[in-house]
Amino acid sequence: MSETTSTNEEKKKPPLNGRRAVPSSNSNDEENEVPEMEAFGLIPRGFNPKDYLRVVDIHLFKEPHEINKQKHHTDKYYSPKLIVRRGQPFQIQIDFNRPYSPETDQFWLEYLIGRYPQQNKGTYIPILLSDVLKPGEWGAKITHKENNSIHLSIMSSATCIIGKFRLYIAVWTPFGILRTPRTSVTDTYILFNPWCQQDAVYLDDEKEREEYVLNDVGIVFHGNINDIKLRSWSYGQFEENILDACLFLMDKAELELSGRGNPIKICRVASAVINSRDDNGVIAGSWDNTYTYGVAPSAWTGSVDILLEYYSSKQPVRYGQCWVFAGVFNTFLRCLGIPARLVTNYSSAHDNNANLRMDFFLDDEGKVDTKITKDSVWNYHCWNEAWMTRPDLPVGFGGWQVVDGTPQETSDGMYRCGPASVQAIKHGHVCFQFDAPFVYAEVNSDIVYSRRQKNGTQVIEKIDTTHIGQLIVTKQVGGDGMMEITEEYKFQEGSREERLALETAVMYGVKKQTAQDTMYQPQTDVDMDFHVQKAVLGSDFKVTITFRNKSHNYYTATTYLSGNIVFYTGVTKNEFKKHSFSAKLEPSSSSTFEVMVKSSEYLSDLLDQASFHFFVTARINETGKILAKQKATVLEIPTLHIKTQGETVTGKEMSVTVEFTNPLKQTLENVTLRLEGPGVLRTMKKEFRQIPMNSTLIWEVKCIPKLPGLRKLIASLNCDALRHVYGDLNVQIQKP
Repeated sequence: MSETTSTNEEKKKPPLNGRRAVPSSNSNDEENEVPEMEAFGLIPRGFNPKDYLRVVDIHLFKEPHEINKQKHHTDKYYSPKLIVRRGQPFQIQIDFNRPYSPETDQFWLEYLIGRYPQQNKGTYIPILLSDVLKPGEWGAKITHKENNSIHLSIMSSATCIIGKFRLYIAVWTPFGILRTPRTSVTDTYILFNPWCQQDAVYLDDEKEREEYVLNDVGIVFHGNINDIKLRSWSYGQFEENILDACLFLMDKAELELSGRGNPIKICRVASAVINSRDDNGVIAGSWDNTYTYGVAPSAWTGSVDILLEYYSSKQPVRYGQCWVFAGVFNTFLRCLGIPARLVTNYSSAHDNNANLRMDFFLDDEGKVDTKITKDSVWNYHCWNEAWMTRPDLPVGFGGWQVVDGTPQETSDGMYRCGPASVQAIKHGHVCFQFDAPFVYAEVNSDIVYSRRQKNGTQVIEKIDTTHIGQLIVTKQVGGDGMMEITEEYKFQEGSREERLALETAVMYGVKKQTAQDTMYQPQTDVDMDFHVQKAVLGSDFKVTITFRNKSHNYYTATTYLSGNIVFYTGVTKNEFKKHSFSAKLEPSSSSTFEVMVKSSEYLSDLLDQASFHFFVTARINETGKILAKQKATVLEIPTLHIKTQGETVTGKEMSVTVEFTNPLKQTLENVTLRLEGPGVLRTMKKEFRQIPMNSTLIWEVKCIPKLPGLRKLIASLNCDALRHVYGDLNVQIQKP
């Protein structure tokens, strides 16, 4: 028996190497015991530890309604443990076996984290009593004495490591140190503190702190620039076990404990561990519309299920796309106390190796040649912004930083992105770490249409400088509306400042090719534009093309319309509509042409987000010049209706119903419904075999809400023929 235990012990110990005396400490989970009796030498025979001051009990005031969680804004965490924010005092009470006498008794507190606690690494923190607490530095002072008890106010450092600490109380005796036994009851979580001026994540606006740290639901903006859609997302950063799951992500990323007080380091490693590429991280991405053996990205209603599944299985959760990566990343940041928001960039440039140029190649007919066109424009792309100071950069680049967990390009050898200063991106100072050129190109690239002529030369037909990054948005503070933040990222299109920022970015190494621009002489006396009619999924709609001939010449234009079903990433699945016609353009006049698109042409191939991409190209026969324009459009998808019945009071059963009517001219098969609401109900799922056309489904659920206040219920419906069907409802839960 004894042999096996010793070999197990040996297995647990990491191998020592010649380089360091102690292995690196990068797990918050591991711990080692400290001796309860640490003798100074030989112990005399008559020594009895009971003769000295002894700790009988420790009270941490850790209930949600008690002083610590109230003052530290941690009362919403569903956890029995003490959770405090760094750089701010918290209160504890120690009961001794007799009254404490400062003249003769000496005791101190010890906070330890990880397996090899060292004082110089900040992983072993002894705290001696003092008369006064210095702001933002570790310390403890007695605030009240009564009988055998004392009350202490403890201040933690404003740069302290974020994680779960073990607490010991040590008493000095002439023969050795006596410590309280190890108990997990007194474990204390320490988080970032946006309320503390010395903290790197300090945010000075209370309304913003309530939104960016304490709000556990949010809005994801999707769709496209001409048709913005929104859906709710449950971040659930206070739900049971989510804090532990988020700390586990830092263990998984092997971030050394001593780096865990630094929000820059935490964001950088988290942006890699949120995706499963190269490190078996949280979410496996899939953009190919087949989601066997997993959940379709559009079916998730929030982050909690994903984080808890990963925390228990330690295997990537399938599947995610950009808003899922961003939703889970936002939960991680807010949970640890870093202010964060989810941002959507409409018409986002991708695969641009930071060359500020998206190349679209046209063939002889003027339609895009998909074989050689490698770049793609995403209808939208979601990333996150995290709020922090940047002491590693020159003054002025703190504040919002872009972090992106979606795997797009590698950075220092791993799929990660950020933190990149939004301010640096706006001014073109892309030399500052991390990944600023990539983000700059996502919001600033030009689209270059070029055509290969018979003799092999490339002719640039058109340069579109305004299509990319037209609109950047996030949820407004304190409401569900949209707030535009485009000007945080870029100056007014065409302004002098914008030119200057571009020249600065080019100077700092963002590549911009201009050699071929000399060939570029566009047709200036004819304008062409087109408009796609708004349409509901399953109906016909029309595309209207308008020419304006501003010259005194008579022109004819050979026009080609190409309708494609695309992934929201702008990658084409197939062309479902081809239509050519010849347009006669009278001098100094406008002419319009209509093309009808029937539902039978697109329904069989439709993808997740019901996205179409239209190209219209026209060749002016008299001059040989080409006019080109592209637009994305999204169909209206039906919504779910959520209702509640009876009174909505904490601790009392209430009833929630979800209703949906099938709008398609076909039966929906194998339909999954999900419903969740932080503080009201854990995620529920229900499968329906079939929903015939035009029929209505009703699902009723009973639940008992836990928390009072304004709460949100979020539902999604998912099946192969129809995805991205959502509904939400705000519910006011009363106190009993």
